[in-house]
Amino acid sequence: MLGNPSSAAALQCDLLIRNALLLDGSGRPGWYADLAAQAGTIVAIGDLAGVDLQSATVVDATGLVLAPGFIDVHTHDDLEVLRNPQMLAKLSQGVTTVITGNCGISAAPVSLRAEVPDPMNLLGQSTDFCYPHFADYAAAVDAIQPAVNVAALVGHTALRASILDRLDRAATPGEIDQMRQTLEQALLQGALGLSSGLAYHNAAAAPVEELLALAAPLCAAGAIYTTHLRTEFDGILDALTEAADLGLKLNVPVVVSHLKCAGVLNWGRSAEILDFFAARRKQQQFSCDCYPYSASSSTLDLAQVTADFAIMITWSEPEPASAGRLLADIAADWQCSLLEAATRLMPAGAVYHGMHEADVQQFLQAPYSMIGSDGLPCDPLPHPRLWGAFPRVLGHYCRDLKLFELAEAIHKMTGLSAENFNLTGRGLLREGYQADLVLFDPSTIRDNATFTHPVAAAAGISAVWVNGVLSYQQGAATGQRAGRFLARQPARNSVIKHPNSNPDKEAQA
Repeated sequence: MLGNPSSAAALQCDLLIRNALLLDGSGRPGWYADLAAQAGTIVAIGDLAGVDLQSATVVDATGLVLAPGFIDVHTHDDLEVLRNPQMLAKLSQGVTTVITGNCGISAAPVSLRAEVPDPMNLLGQSTDFCYPHFADYAAAVDAIQPAVNVAALVGHTALRASILDRLDRAATPGEIDQMRQTLEQALLQGALGLSSGLAYHNAAAAPVEELLALAAPLCAAGAIYTTHLRTEFDGILDALTEAADLGLKLNVPVVVSHLKCAGVLNWGRSAEILDFFAARRKQQQFSCDCYPYSASSSTLDLAQVTADFAIMITWSEPEPASAGRLLADIAADWQCSLLEAATRLMPAGAVYHGMHEADVQQFLQAPYSMIGSDGLPCDPLPHPRLWGAFPRVLGHYCRDLKLFELAEAIHKMTGLSAENFNLTGRGLLREGYQADLVLFDPSTIRDNATFTHPVAAAAGISAVWVNGVLSYQQGAATGQRAGRFLARQPARNSVIKHPNSNPDKEAQA
């Protein structure tokens, strides 16, 4: 119902947002209108001056932008949504849906044979992994009802850790068959698809043949494959080729996780990598997510220890006092090499300042790149992306640096994300869609989280509704939690196209 006051007079709604600048998630320019929702569903958009207000909460959004709730396509919130269901780090950014199970690590389906392997320890302790079936995890999410919606991938490393006796080798045909059966069951129970984290040593021994055999059920299920590439350093083109070829052979969409040029020797290669994407996108569904920072964060990896860029320790089991310090300073204090210091600190976490800002901006601007935070909620000193990724895109990169129009930025974190991950009825402001909504001030929105003070809510977020329920307002959670588990839906035939997109321009990006 777009601008039909006579019909609107009889409309019942429990939420009416007036005078907002609507950016609907499609990428088209915004327009001023009202939006009405009833029982968690958008029921009308337009001039709703004559709507029945008897039971409605009315919000005056003059001067504010109303957008679909942001979809964080790359999270490690698998267990965080159960430990801390208020999910303030995400809710305070305007995020209403998180996608878990990235980088090959997931909370389910998992039956650990030993201690939690790296990097699954980023998610939690061994006792936290108590969901042998994907349906168990989905039920736990619905039972606790977190403040945000949750959709989940199945992790390749999680499957390996549940079935293989050790992870430094390829799986046998029998083990692959067990993993495939587990994946098939998870897909039937609503998993979005399969993720891999081939750069980590507990998955690196898996050859492409293992992945091809394991991922065979994805196509029939209409599921997707996401991957933390085998390397993001010098061999990135080979790693991209491996991922793209897998998707082509299996006829499944591929999402490259946190696309980056890692390491000083790779700085400036973004154009070369985007050329690869342009060529492959003529043949297959091939996209990526990225986060708006030139530093990454994960477990401390000896293979990434270098003096070429700063490495900050975020946690260390044997040396907890080292959190927040640079590895170079720790090594100087201990009068040893960087590698010796890193070995002594392990197991540990680290932030690697190993990217070049110009490359980050190029990847953010790619018309097919989505926004994901990749935040690590268990980290005592998390990367600021956990609390600041989405406002940083809207404030720093969109408003201040003018990398893209606001409508395009919103598209990258809503409509484009929902389309690529098959989140039916979300990601757009449309009648009949779920009322996942964020209201923000485009002139003041900004990230406040920093590397030294990473736990800080963003500025400029006025209100967030999840499934029509006001969940965050003026800097504080309301205490109402209305999130739910989102099971995978059959693939849609239609594809959202940016209305101003130019295929020739995209091919040259």
